Amino acid sequence: MTKALIQDAMRILIVDDSDTARMLLQTILQQAGYTNLVTARVAREALEVLGLRGDRPRDVDFDCILMDINMPGMDGIEATRIIKEDPDFKDIPVIMVTASEDEANLEKAFESGATDYINKPVRQIELTARIGSVLRLKHEMDMRKSRERELENLTRTFQELSNLDGLTGVANRRRFDDVYDREWRSARRDNADISLLMLDIDFFKAYNDRYGHLKGDACLTRVAQCLNKEIKRPRDLVARYGGEEFALILPETDLDGAHRIAESIRQRVLELNIEHADSETGVVTVSVGVASGKPSGMPSPADLLASSDKALYRAKLEGRNRVCLAE
Repeated sequence: MTKALIQDAMRILIVDDSDTARMLLQTILQQAGYTNLVTARVAREALEVLGLRGDRPRDVDFDCILMDINMPGMDGIEATRIIKEDPDFKDIPVIMVTASEDEANLEKAFESGATDYINKPVRQIELTARIGSVLRLKHEMDMRKSRERELENLTRTFQELSNLDGLTGVANRRRFDDVYDREWRSARRDNADISLLMLDIDFFKAYNDRYGHLKGDACLTRVAQCLNKEIKRPRDLVARYGGEEFALILPETDLDGAHRIAESIRQRVLELNIEHADSETGVVTVSVGVASGKPSGMPSPADLLASSDKALYRAKLEGRNRVCLAE
C-alpha cells in the first residue's frame, strides 16, 4: 500500500475546545494527505463520538487521537484515562496537544496512557512527523495482530482437525479419550450417571470383501452421520473407536436413557437400507453394548468401558442386530 493510500485510510479524531486550534490541526493534516478527520470540541463530546458515553454505538475504527489537555469540564488527561482503560480502545494512540510546559501535567498524561505530546503553537513539520511515526507504528501493530489472529485461527483449525476421524468426520480415538476422562471426572464430582455405548457394524469384513473398500468407507461414513443425528445434547459425543467400531459418551444419562438411545440408533441404521448380501437381514445392521453407572461405584473409567465392550460382545454372540445391556 502506498503512503498516500495509507494516509487516506487513516482516521484521526481531533479534540480541542479552540475553534482556531481545531481548524489549524485540520488544515495541516489535510495538506499532509490525511482526509479522514473527525472533530470534537470537548472531552465529553469525544467520548460520545467513540461510543464511551451516550447512546451512540462504539466506534473503534480510529487510528489516532489528538487530545488537547486543557479543556472545560473534563480535561484531556481524564478523557485519555477513560479511553485507555477500555479494552476496545487501549491500542489507539493518543497524542496530547498542550500549551502547558508543566512537567507534572505531562507526566500525568503519559500515566493516563498517552503515546506522545506536541506543544502549542503547533508546527507543521513536527505535527506531520509525529503523526506519521505514530500511524506507521499503529499500522505495523495492526498488521502483526492480524497475522497473529490468522495464526491462532489456523492453530485452532489444526487442533480441531487433529481431533476428528479423517474418514467419517466424527471424533477420533484421541478425542474420545480426552472427553471421556473429563466427563468421568465431572460425573464423579457431581455424583452423576454416565453411560457408554460401544457399537460395531455387523459382518463388516464380509461387506468389504464383497463390495470393496471404497463402498466400505462410504458405509462407515453413512453410519457415523446417522449416529451424529441421534445425538441431541452438546456434551454427548460420537467417536470412531477403531475400524468399524464406534463409541458414544452420554453424560448425565442413566441405563434406561442410554438403552432407549441405543435402540433408536440400531433402528435408524437398519432404516438406512444399505445393501449387505452377506448379512441375514440383507442390509447393514449394528450391534450395541450399553453400560451405565456412577463413577463413585467403580474403581476406574476402564471398568465402565470394559462393561460396555463385554455387552457388545454378548450382542454379537446372541445374533447381532441387537442391543445388550451390561450385567
